Amino acid sequence: MTARSDEASSPQAAMPQSRSGQDVVISRLIAAPRALVFKAWTDPDHLRHWWGPRDFTIPVCEIDPRPNGTYRLVMRAPDGTDYPMSGIVLAVVEPERIVWTIALEDHPPQWHAQLARLREKNGAGPPLHQPVMTATFEEAAGGTRLTITTRFESVAERNAFAEMGMVAGWNESLDRLEAEMRRMQEQ
Repeated sequence: MTARSDEASSPQAAMPQSRSGQDVVISRLIAAPRALVFKAWTDPDHLRHWWGPRDFTIPVCEIDPRPNGTYRLVMRAPDGTDYPMSGIVLAVVEPERIVWTIALEDHPPQWHAQLARLREKNGAGPPLHQPVMTATFEEAAGGTRLTITTRFESVAERNAFAEMGMVAGWNESLDRLEAEMRRMQEQ
């Protein structure tokens, strides 16, 4: 069962549904043109304004949005804890799709300990591969249908991440993305 989110708490928020085994799928209609939404994902000057849960900041935001390019983000929690992430951009089709790996090895030890407990609870061993995230941008009535699919190596691994609050975190990020879209369209 895939954790899927689409139209839940806020008018645009997402809610888990079923799909296929190893994926967390989050989809939201963003009230902005596709090229602008894509730009917000690939331009660090915009990405830093919306990435991460509510009240997080992004003091480090680097992205080379081309195949074999890299990205590095540091999400800083309100308590000052840093959650670095990085990866390799696997594919880019402007303004339709971006695919990248997700490396979380530099997250804090307490985060890894919590994930390890949830992996064990869900029957997952240590991961052998990094998750891969695909963001697609489709023109839709009222704006852009953004769909984020994160593929894990197993259902148990996916379940562990879902229990860590992945869907809630993405919903908060997408709320922030919508605010960034309004800001970008006013400029």
